[in-house]
Amino acid sequence: MFTYKTLMLATDFSEGAAKAAQHAASLAQLCQARLHVVHVITELSDKRRRRLPAAVVETFVREIETHALEDMNHFVEQHFADAGQQGYQVTSDVVLGADYHAILEEATKVGADLLVMGTHGRTGIEKVLVGSTAERVVRSASIPVLTVRSH
Repeated sequence: MFTYKTLMLATDFSEGAAKAAQHAASLAQLCQARLHVVHVITELSDKRRRRLPAAVVETFVREIETHALEDMNHFVEQHFADAGQQGYQVTSDVVLGADYHAILEEATKVGADLLVMGTHGRTGIEKVLVGSTAERVVRSASIPVLTVRSH
């Protein structure tokens, strides 16, 4: 039987991510694995960045990072408060990057054996227009990916 040592949960703090957190916590407990929780702040494209003064962009990014860290602390406390009692360790990070690429880079950085993430369950034209980060991760990942549908 394969035993996971490091799981990574990618979160956007949504309902889907909350459901995925339940699965990640159960797996981490069963395997006594470390669970690394990550949130990616998507960078502004160079085209959009050039339209704004550098000081405005820096202030904006700092504000976004501050709020994301607060959201991460709340998310981890809400979903993994009893991790130590359940026999697994939780770490977390907020990273700035390009959507699914940053998730895959973080998984490599932390040595994840399994990636867990929620999906929004979009279908039809909405899926075509919005796309799916989870779908891109599944297609590009070199490790198994567990996707959890939000509804």
